[in-house]
Amino acid sequence: MAPKPVKLALRRAVRDVRYVRPASYGRATGLVRDVYRQLERDFGMLAPPVALHSPSPPVLAASWLMLRESLVAKGATSRADREVVATLVSQANSCPFCVEVHGMALDSLGHSSVASAIAAGRPVADPRSSATLSEAARSELTAVAFAFHYLNRVVSVFLGPSPLPPSVPDSARAKAKAVLGRFLKPVENAPPGDSLEFLRAGSREFAWAEGNPVVEDAFSRAEAAFSALEISPVVRDVVSRELSTWDGSPPGLSRSWVDVADDPAARLALVVAKAPYQVDDALVAAAGLGDRELIELVGWASFVAAQRCVTTSAHAED
Repeated sequence: MAPKPVKLALRRAVRDVRYVRPASYGRATGLVRDVYRQLERDFGMLAPPVALHSPSPPVLAASWLMLRESLVAKGATSRADREVVATLVSQANSCPFCVEVHGMALDSLGHSSVASAIAAGRPVADPRSSATLSEAARSELTAVAFAFHYLNRVVSVFLGPSPLPPSVPDSARAKAKAVLGRFLKPVENAPPGDSLEFLRAGSREFAWAEGNPVVEDAFSRAEAAFSALEISPVVRDVVSRELSTWDGSPPGLSRSWVDVADDPAARLALVVAKAPYQVDDALVAAAGLGDRELIELVGWASFVAAQRCVTTSAHAED
């Protein structure tokens, strides 16, 4: 856990979120307050990629369940292996913010060379490819990949390219990262399942998670929360149809593929799902959504895209 002055500074980082205004730590109530407290306790800081969801308390809770029960809670794999998966997925999804944060976490765990290799695009061993993984371990690492397919999309929309403020000059960034990295050392031995109470139980129909009941329960609860959101039928239909044949590959720099959608909210959701790094001010403004509605649209599109990415990957391995 970071010292109090650092903790307070990290709490203020939520002010850098674009398009929406997250609840501050001091003003959080109800479910938002409870998630914030557990987030600080178990992740070590009020992480903006989670806190930015606070305009929609159920989506905030769902994002935390996925992150905590995959990456943070004690499980069948090492935290280092999970951080490697998180960083690899983030690199593949062109999410420099998450690559930097989880590279710092790898630094704090004594794996600086792996973090540097991933950031530079050099090949490293993916823990998911090990032939000796138990079912519990495979489920856990798949859950990490799912969580970061989700978070990378959300971060690409609402946060900048780095966890460090733009005001930090290039000459000071390495030192600032080293200082921040010391306070981002992962919390050890967080008990599995502590976040489940935040959401009601779901269907538990996740074949890839069957080897880990807590992970299966967490992602089922998250799915139930996203399924209950008031997403328009037009948006659901467009995104579901386009993802049904998508193999997870980036669609390229052109956005001509978005022309299948006339509705501005559907266009935004589709870009979030398939190419979140292409989301811009114009797309967000055209959708004309309030804070809660925007968080829920982006969250839902990110969740269904993450689900498609994990399912496609599982089928490819078979």
